[in-house]
Amino acid sequence: MTIKATCCGASRNAPPRNTPSAKIIAARTVDDFDTVAIPAARSVYGTATPQIPNDGEAPLRSKRLRGFSCGVTTVTNAQFKAFIDATGYMTEAEDFGWSFVFYSDIAKEIGPTQAVPGVEWWRRVDGANWRDINGPNTYAAAWDPDHPVVQMSWRDARAYAAWVGGRLPTEAEWEHAARGGLGDVKFPWGDQEPEEKSYTPCNIWQGDFPNINTCADGYQRTAPARSFEPNTYGLFNMVGNVWEWTSDAYHVQSLKKDVKRRLAQMKGFKLSKGGSFLCHKSYCYRYRIAARSGTSPDSATPHHGFRIVWDAV
Repeated sequence: MTIKATCCGASRNAPPRNTPSAKIIAARTVDDFDTVAIPAARSVYGTATPQIPNDGEAPLRSKRLRGFSCGVTTVTNAQFKAFIDATGYMTEAEDFGWSFVFYSDIAKEIGPTQAVPGVEWWRRVDGANWRDINGPNTYAAAWDPDHPVVQMSWRDARAYAAWVGGRLPTEAEWEHAARGGLGDVKFPWGDQEPEEKSYTPCNIWQGDFPNINTCADGYQRTAPARSFEPNTYGLFNMVGNVWEWTSDAYHVQSLKKDVKRRLAQMKGFKLSKGGSFLCHKSYCYRYRIAARSGTSPDSATPHHGFRIVWDAV
């Protein structure tokens, strides 16, 4: 197993394990969830003005998409708990026995932790998982039923999706939903940039990353899954709050040697969208619709969740 830094977090990148998602039988349907119908359309994705070119944000493309239903929010702790209670599923963080935690959220009682080279604010903490988000005995302080479930690997997300009869969105579908019919815009609400004192439309970092978070948006960590203003489709927190897994592999088309070298070390990584409460323009300007990140499918962090979509019937 190798622990390495990625653009917005850390990755386990362990040898493949048996994935239990194939054993999960659908027990819920789209009718059991609060969803919105996303219309079929020729939708744009990507951007003609990339802010982080080596991430593969460009070019601006268009694609004809079928209609689908999309969860109004990311999957919550309460929803994921119902899945665990019904199936006895064990998440990958629980299976490994540890996960990543942001340095300032580690309790003093936990003691010394292993830092991730290059992004030392990420630490390996034994006993961290979706219940004890920041390590042992943090359930009471950090777990809220209406907040997004976090410490989720890609395989965990796929297992839950199988149980509810849905799936993870593709990158094009995710962007189509996030744009809310507004076309080529930077954010789900349009093009206005978040401003740390007067305009806080999403949950991101304010202040000096990673040292001081002023919490001008009202939240130091996750916000409730249903918070801030929804986009025009009625979807909450499509950017900020937590990263969202997609079904796509992380891939960048580039002739640059440094990009090719980085991609060679990210073989098998999966694509995430939306940014998180740890994003700041000075370091991780990835709370834009076209922004993207790649992470190993077995990795889990306190700022990574997922949203479910269902095919139209």
